[in-house]
Amino acid sequence: FLWSTMPDEELLNLAVEKKLSQPVVLKAQVERLLKDPRSAAFVEDFTGQWLDLRNIDATTPDSKLYPEADELLRLSMPEETKAYFAEMLQSNLPVTTVVDSDFVMVNGRLAEHYGIPDVKGSEIRKVKLPQDSPRGGFLTQASVLKITANGTTTSPVLRGAWVMKRILGQPPSPPPPGVGSIEPDTRGATTVREQLAKHRSSESCAACHANIDPPGFALENFDVIGGFREQYRSQGEGGKMIELQNTRAKRKYVKFGQPVDASGDFRGKTFVDIREFKKLILEKPDQLMIAMTGKLVTYSTGAGISFADRPVVEEISRKTKEKGG
Repeated sequence: FLWSTMPDEELLNLAVEKKLSQPVVLKAQVERLLKDPRSAAFVEDFTGQWLDLRNIDATTPDSKLYPEADELLRLSMPEETKAYFAEMLQSNLPVTTVVDSDFVMVNGRLAEHYGIPDVKGSEIRKVKLPQDSPRGGFLTQASVLKITANGTTTSPVLRGAWVMKRILGQPPSPPPPGVGSIEPDTRGATTVREQLAKHRSSESCAACHANIDPPGFALENFDVIGGFREQYRSQGEGGKMIELQNTRAKRKYVKFGQPVDASGDFRGKTFVDIREFKKLILEKPDQLMIAMTGKLVTYSTGAGISFADRPVVEEISRKTKEKGG
């Protein structure tokens, strides 16, 4: 579970002596395994499975729309996510850190991408966020935002379903057969919200989208490579040409189209952006705890959570909460 390899001699000896079932011994061994460099395999494999981090290179950003998507940025994205999860483990941070934090794990290139000043070099390290930053937590990391986009446009449906499944532990039902998908409009004539409004006019679609879309809308301020935006980028006629500031090559221009609307309604409460959406999620931290417990149980046992497993998952969550979360 924690090393992705065979037990070492100390663990095998304790098993022979039948001591591993003793809570004090087991806890001490878990701490020892996590502090060992071999636990990097757990960080790598668990984030790969839980957050779909293995799919980081499944899409290639459109070079005309996203000229700042250089190789160093691409390589840094998954390293941030792994370092962030490792920091959660090493510092024993609360489960709420999944959704929000006052720090990020970045190098100079990621800091430039996120608009965080005074960070230089290629080494990933812990950096305190500026007060007004929308970053913090996994949702606003460039790797997650790239994984949940297609390289050209973003889809609130894909991102919303990902948040429900990976973070909230509530995977949405599959769409009814024959339901068409939304074709991305790279010309910038319409917003994805306008396209979705037509799609949701069907009753069979509206019920599911009422749950799926809000988390996706909350992330609309982030483009396909995780950059913050207030307008969509366009390949269409018209629109204003803008010189990018956070790109390595000089004088890279893109065309801006429609403004972004990142507002929505979640659990009967409205939000205007990702900051307010994160606060709404954190109003029910128990749901995060149960979701994270389920992901760890699934990873460690190699089997999905069955109906019979739910009381065990809830019991683990309850005990964890009692000990500070």
